[in-house]
Amino acid sequence: MSEHVWRALVTMCATMVLGGCTPSDAVVVGTKNFTEQNVLGEIVAQELEARGVSVERRFHLGGTFVCHHALLNGEIDVYVEYTGTALTAVLELPVDTDPERVYQTVRRVYRERWGLEWTHPLGFENTFALVVRRADAEAQGFASIADLAPRGADLVAGFGPEFMARPDGYPGLREMYGLEFGSIRQLDLGLMYRALADDQIDVAVANSTDGQIAGLDLVVLDDDLSYFPPYQAAPVVRGATVEREPRLAEALADLADVLTPETMRNLNYEVDVEGRDISEVVRSWRERRSR
Repeated sequence: MSEHVWRALVTMCATMVLGGCTPSDAVVVGTKNFTEQNVLGEIVAQELEARGVSVERRFHLGGTFVCHHALLNGEIDVYVEYTGTALTAVLELPVDTDPERVYQTVRRVYRERWGLEWTHPLGFENTFALVVRRADAEAQGFASIADLAPRGADLVAGFGPEFMARPDGYPGLREMYGLEFGSIRQLDLGLMYRALADDQIDVAVANSTDGQIAGLDLVVLDDDLSYFPPYQAAPVVRGATVEREPRLAEALADLADVLTPETMRNLNYEVDVEGRDISEVVRSWRERRSR
C-alpha cells in the first residue's frame, strides 16, 4: 500500500471515528491507539480537571495521521506526539539526530503551517526499538539490529501497518541494515507482544518505553547505525484552544519534564502487565508527585 493511499484511508477513518457532539467549553484530549498514549492522555486530562477545566476524552483513536487530522479539523484540541514522528512522518523532512534541532523544527513548522503549538517536552523519549526473546538473543548472539541481517531469512518479523509505511519505519531500516526477513506479519502492538511470546514471530518493533519489554523479559537490540531520529514526547495543541482556554497552557507548562523514561516504563508496566486501570494509575502517580 502506498503512503498516499495509507494517508487517505486514515483520514477517512478519522472522519468516521470522530463524529459526534462535544460541549463547546470542553477541551478534547485525544490519543493514539496504544497504552502509553492513553496514559499520557489521562495525565493531560487529569491535569486539566484539577484546574476546573471540562474535559472530553477521545482515546485510542488510531495512528499518527488519524490524530494529526483530528487536531487539524478541530475534533480534538490536544494530544501527545513524538518529535521524530512529526519530523519524518507528518512533515516528511529528512531524518535529523539532534534532539533540540528536531524539536525546534517541528515547533516552528507546525505553528507556521497549521497554527498548532508544541509545548515543552514531557521529559522522556520513546523511540522505535526492535526486540527479541532473551533466549534467542543469548542463543543467536543478537545484541544489535545489524546482528539480524545474516539470519534474516530464517526469521519472522512482526511490524505494525504504520511502521511498514512510514519513512522512518521499515523501508529505510531495511535499506540501511540490509534486512531481508523470511516473512513479515503486520500486527497491532498488543497482538505483536503475544505473538512474540508464543513463538509466532521472532522479532518485533516495539516502543522503547513499553512495559511489556520488562514483563516478557525481551531484549532491545541496539540501533548501532543510529537509524531512528529522536522521539521526544510533547503535547501538541490547537492555538485557538489555548486562546479560548488559558488554563490549558498552564496545565501543559506544569507537565514539562515531569516524566523520566523509567517513570514512563513503570506506568506502562502497571497498566499492561499488572492490569491496573489507567485512571487509577495516573491518579496514584499524581499523588506521589505532589508529596
